[in-house]
Amino acid sequence: MTRGNQREKDRERAQARSGSKGKTKDDGLTPEQRRERDAKALQEKAAKKAAQSADGGNTAGGGAGSKNKK
Repeated sequence: MTRGNQREKDRERAQARSGSKGKTKDDGLTPEQRRERDAKALQEKAAKKAAQSADGGNTAGGGAGSKNKK
């Protein structure tokens, strides 16, 4: 049995799917600007986490002893 042009059609479909969804990294920033933006975001995240831990502790832990219930 021959496949005819099925492979060719599949390639066209795959290319159409991947062409419309492509995640591009081109946000108009230079690598240096991107580094600065990312560093600022990480600093803000760290400050938020530090403030949260100073306010009362571990609310995201999920309970320490709850995993071993039988």
